[in-house]
Amino acid sequence: MSSSPLPSDTADAKAAKAAAKKQRRAAKAQARAEARRARTAKRRAGSQAQERTDQGSADDAAAATSPSGLAAWRDAIVELWMRRIHPVLDVISPLGWALLGVTVACWIIGLTLHITELNVIAFALSVPLLIAALFVLGRARYAVTLDLQSHRVVVGSRAVGRVEVANPTQRSILPSRIELAVGKATAQFLVPRLPAGQSHEELFAVPTRKRAVLVVGPVRSVRDDPLSLMRRQVTWAKAQELYVHPRTVRLDEAASGFLRDLEGTPSSDLSSSDIAFHALRDYTPGDDRRHVHWRTTARTGKLMVRQFEETRRSHVVVALDNLADHYASEDEFELAVAAAASISAQTFREEKELTPFTFDARQNTLSYRQMMDDYTVVDPLRERISFHELGQKAADLAPNASAVMMVVGSHTTARELNAAATQLPLGVLAVAIRCVEDAEVKRSAIGSLDVVTVGSLETLARALRAVGR
Repeated sequence: MSSSPLPSDTADAKAAKAAAKKQRRAAKAQARAEARRARTAKRRAGSQAQERTDQGSADDAAAATSPSGLAAWRDAIVELWMRRIHPVLDVISPLGWALLGVTVACWIIGLTLHITELNVIAFALSVPLLIAALFVLGRARYAVTLDLQSHRVVVGSRAVGRVEVANPTQRSILPSRIELAVGKATAQFLVPRLPAGQSHEELFAVPTRKRAVLVVGPVRSVRDDPLSLMRRQVTWAKAQELYVHPRTVRLDEAASGFLRDLEGTPSSDLSSSDIAFHALRDYTPGDDRRHVHWRTTARTGKLMVRQFEETRRSHVVVALDNLADHYASEDEFELAVAAAASISAQTFREEKELTPFTFDARQNTLSYRQMMDDYTVVDPLRERISFHELGQKAADLAPNASAVMMVVGSHTTARELNAAATQLPLGVLAVAIRCVEDAEVKRSAIGSLDVVTVGSLETLARALRAVGR
C-alpha cells in the first residue's frame, strides 16, 4: 500500500503554521522585553552610583564649610593672634604707634612723590624706633619669689613682704626694672646686673588704712626705652591676697557685764535637776531621791524635794546692720563693723556659742581667722529692706539665744529698733549699740531694749559695762 502526502493548503496545516508563527513572535517579544529590562536596570545602577559619588563630594564640601569647620579655622586664627601676633604688637606703646604711623606715612609720600624733605624726616623718625626695638629685644630668664610675711593684718598695721629676683642661667642678665602691683597702686624696684647664679632681694611694706582685701602681685619684669616708645613686660610671680581685718578691742570687763555666768543664764522654765535653786515642793513619784531635802522633810513629816530653774548655756547673737542708709558716713560704718567684730571676737575667745550675721550674710565661726575674714568683706547694702527683718533673722537663726547685740548706725530710728526688738524671743537680753562718730557714751531704753551710744571703738567696753548694771 502506498502512502500519499497531505496537501499543504489544508485547514489543519494553516492552523499549525499560524500557531508556530505566533509562538515565535511571542518569544521574540519576550526576549526584547528582557533586554529592555536589563538595559534599564543597568542604567539605573549607574545613575545610583553617580548620585552616591556626587553626594559624597557634596558632603565633603559641606564639611569643609560647616559651622564646626569654620569654628576650627576661627580657633586657629585666634590662637595665632594671641600667641604670636598680639605679644609682638603689644610691645609698642600708644606713643610708639603714633610715631610709627607718622614714619610710615612720611616714607610712603616721600618715596612716591620724590619729596626729599619727607624722606629725611622719615629716616630721622625711624632711628628712635630702631633704638627702642634694641632695648626690648632678647629674653631675660628670672626666678622670682613673692613672699608675704603674713596674709592677714589688722587695719593700721603694715604688711611686710619681700621680692627675690634670681638669675638661674649661666650668663649675666642686664639691669632691669621690677614692678609689683599692690591693689590699684604699683611699686617699682630697680634690679642691678645679675651675674650667673646671683640674686637680688627687695623688702616692701604695705600700709593698711582701711578694711579691705588687697591683691598683692603679680610681679613683672619691665624692659623699655628712654622715650617709652616700646615696653616689654613678663609676669613671673602670681598675685596673692592680703586680708586687712577690722580693728578690734578686748572686752573682758564688758563681757562680764552683759554675760555674768560661765555655766549658763537662768530661765523661767522649772526643772527637777539643774544648777539654779528655785524652791522646795512635795515629793512626787519618779523624783530623784538625791534631791530630797531631808531637814525640811524631818520638820514637816513629809518628803520635800528641791525645785530648780532650768539654765541654758550663753548664746550670743551679734546682728550687724549693714544698710547704707542707716549710716552718716563711711567712717561710721567702719566703726560699726569694728564694734561687731570686737563683740564677736570676745565671745569667741570665751568659747560661748556665737551667731554673727548681717542682712545679707552670716559670718563663719569655725575659726577666728575665718570669722575675721568674713567681717573683712562686709559691704554696705544699697537696698531698701525693712529693719524688723534683722530681729526676725536673729530669732530664726538662734531661737534659744541668751543675748542679742544689734550694732546699728546713727540714722537708725527708735521705731525701727523697737520693731526689730519685738521679733526677738521672750526673755532674751537685747542691746542696741548705736555708732555715732565722736559721740559721748550714753545709755537709754526703748521698752525692754537697752540702747547704748558709742563714738569710738575705745569707748565700747565702757558702754557695754553700763549695760550690766
